[in-house]
Amino acid sequence: MADFSKHKFGTKAIHAGADADPSTGAIMTPIFQTSTYVQESPGVNKGYGYARGKNPTREALQKNIAALENGKHCVCFSSGMGATDAVMRMLRPGDEVITGDDLYGGSYRMFTKIYENYGIKFHFINLTNADNIKKYITPNTKLIWAETPTNPTMQIIDIAACSKIAKDNNLLLAVDNTFASPYLQNPLALGADIVMHSVTKYLGGHSDVVMGALVMNDDKLHEQIYFILNSCGANPGPMDCFLVMRGIKTLHLRMERHCFNGRKIAEFLKTHPKIEKVYWPGFTDHPNHEIAKKQMRDFGGMISIVLKDKTIENTFKVASSFGVFSLAESLGGVESLINHPATMTHASIPKAEREKSGVVDNLLRLSVGVEDVEDLIEDLKQALG
Repeated sequence: MADFSKHKFGTKAIHAGADADPSTGAIMTPIFQTSTYVQESPGVNKGYGYARGKNPTREALQKNIAALENGKHCVCFSSGMGATDAVMRMLRPGDEVITGDDLYGGSYRMFTKIYENYGIKFHFINLTNADNIKKYITPNTKLIWAETPTNPTMQIIDIAACSKIAKDNNLLLAVDNTFASPYLQNPLALGADIVMHSVTKYLGGHSDVVMGALVMNDDKLHEQIYFILNSCGANPGPMDCFLVMRGIKTLHLRMERHCFNGRKIAEFLKTHPKIEKVYWPGFTDHPNHEIAKKQMRDFGGMISIVLKDKTIENTFKVASSFGVFSLAESLGGVESLINHPATMTHASIPKAEREKSGVVDNLLRLSVGVEDVEDLIEDLKQALG
């Protein structure tokens, strides 16, 4: 297999893990749609025994994603939550986790409704100043779980600073890199131990797959994560893996357009008379903008806005008035989406907790797609008008 680890991002996106099929010369990785593999004799096989454990299409994708994150290992899961769950399964009753106070609603729900029942304690704190972590470290602390940029208020967390604290205290640092994608940010290079992606989003890029991934360098950590996958069964199917590999081939091109469109739209929204606040890390006055500039290559296509009219009726009316943007959950696809976190992605977080981190009822989250930006701006004008 050719080694593309030293090549630039676009070359890796297209070629890493994707050798031509040796039996036919097919340039695209075949879809190995099989549940099991014939063995020559008991225990003697071609490296594959049962498809829950290993599948050649999945292995090709895992090599590809690992290369994009400049990592040694990748394990793919049937969803982003399946990947997050695998990290949590490494913990034991009595362990403690430090995480952010602005967090994807599904992560918050898993932490509070599932793992707190098993005796794991979670501290939801402001991570925009990494020094805040130190106040919550106890002998039972095992993990720091960080999103950056966060969902949906785009908090920027200093990965390198979190990594230093984690290493000084023998903790694992896991970073949810979904909003940035590997094109914009590589947490392993900044000291993270595990990178999580909801592959559903920018990596797949076409709103047709649900998948997750964990990337790491440590061999022992990889062994643990793979054991959990094989034992618990949250593995993705080969067709989904094929679709994600196809999507990744244009990741660099899509991200350039997401970033271009995101910048134009953020600048338009910032001066709009009906908008009170715009969350986008590319603004010089965005909290931790300098950190974003240092650890990201650009600022992405995720934007959140707070409407001046605080009534839920107005928010619903605006959210339902778009023609090009679609009102839907998820993000990172080629099409632009509008989302109301309070009733959609973050509905599982109690209202009081949501509002502490700025997820108010009059906040809308935009996933800016790759359409013509002039059409997107016109759509925003008419919906807000």
